Amino acid sequence: MRLHNSLTRAVETFESQEPGHVRMYVCGMTIYDLCHIGHARMMMAFDVVYRWLRASGYKVTYVRNITDIDDKIIRRATERGITIRALTDEMIAAMHQDIGALGIERPTHEPRATEYVPQMLDLIGRLQDKGLAYRSGTGDMNYAVRRFEGYGKLSGKSLDQLRAGERVAVNDGKDDPLDFVLWKSAKPEEPADVKYESRFGTGRPGWHIECSAMSCALLGEQFDIHGGGLDLQFPHHENEIAQTEGATGRPWVRYWMHNGFLNVDNEKMSKSLGNFFTIRDVLKSYDGETVRFFMLRVHYRSPFNFSDAGLDDARNALTRLYTALDGVEVDADAPIDWTVDAAARFKAAMDDDFNTPIAVSVLFELAGEVNRSRDRVSASLLRQLAGVLGVLQQAPRAYLQGGASSGLDEAAIAAQIEARKAAKAARNFAEADRIRDVLAAQGVILKDTPQGTTWVKA
Repeated sequence: MRLHNSLTRAVETFESQEPGHVRMYVCGMTIYDLCHIGHARMMMAFDVVYRWLRASGYKVTYVRNITDIDDKIIRRATERGITIRALTDEMIAAMHQDIGALGIERPTHEPRATEYVPQMLDLIGRLQDKGLAYRSGTGDMNYAVRRFEGYGKLSGKSLDQLRAGERVAVNDGKDDPLDFVLWKSAKPEEPADVKYESRFGTGRPGWHIECSAMSCALLGEQFDIHGGGLDLQFPHHENEIAQTEGATGRPWVRYWMHNGFLNVDNEKMSKSLGNFFTIRDVLKSYDGETVRFFMLRVHYRSPFNFSDAGLDDARNALTRLYTALDGVEVDADAPIDWTVDAAARFKAAMDDDFNTPIAVSVLFELAGEVNRSRDRVSASLLRQLAGVLGVLQQAPRAYLQGGASSGLDEAAIAAQIEARKAAKAARNFAEADRIRDVLAAQGVILKDTPQGTTWVKA
């Protein structure tokens, strides 16, 4: 298996630190609102990594954190007149519902930042003891970037080229503009539930220290994969490296992975442009499996262009795969024989930096074979390989007819099919055509087969 390592800017052969066991950390949500499609893109990318590592025989300890203390969270809870915990509990439940509809699996651990404040304070203390942290005139504890020799190795820029990221608050008390906050001194107007007592004074953790503390607590001070969106590479991930390696004095993460940016109709997603969509918005018009399949057709490192046209094409493509399986018995529980040509090519694609577009093309080749032969073995392999990617696991007829959410009256459709059958038997072909056209106008497409008439949702 080979993957692209953002740290070395090269595709490398993957070797886990502990044979047979992969430890992976992915930066999750700052949970103050509903998740948007950019969040879905990131979580989908690493859901695929998680699934393929397990399919490859690894035990995987997967940690995806939740940031549940942050300026935006405080502001939103204050606006709504509720506690921080009430807001974050509500948004976490919504996140689970929305990404569950996309088939994104729960990680092994989903730590909340507020549960790991003692570990954050311990890391800050270690950094202070090593001369890498200092108290500013405002009372904050800051990280002294220029005292860490390796700063910039992930972004590939020199210190003089780098600028503080937009998520790093302006702080006149810093010794250097690149320095970032580890512990924020409490402000009088802030609610009591975001104030923690510490040796550094009453306050709360900075954003960057949270991930260093949670990952080390759950995976150890050295682990295999750290992932997230490309937008986090700098400054967040760069700062994580500085904090963690500064505290431990040794290399931290073996492989860094970043998924590509998401655009909407070839423009950056933005509320100001009116092209900002939550997952929940999209699910009003498209089913979760279609959204998932759309994302699988783009390599995780490539820019992803989100559009209705792309979703429509994905829905049609997924329908073709389900149509191939419709009416063919499959052995869904049989293990995959990776020596079979199609399975071997699927595996080669996934082992090549999780190349899902090539893997999906193998599914269509198999579907073509199933359409020609109606062969149970090929159909079973199609369903099994698709299952590795988290798609094609519904009963084909249920998917094609739209399921319970289709709004169609299945009994009424069956009655119309019988009426059409009777009209054809009476050689009243005009009436039979009328029934077919009425159903088509309702989004029901009839399919005449030697075994009888079936239907699918248009």
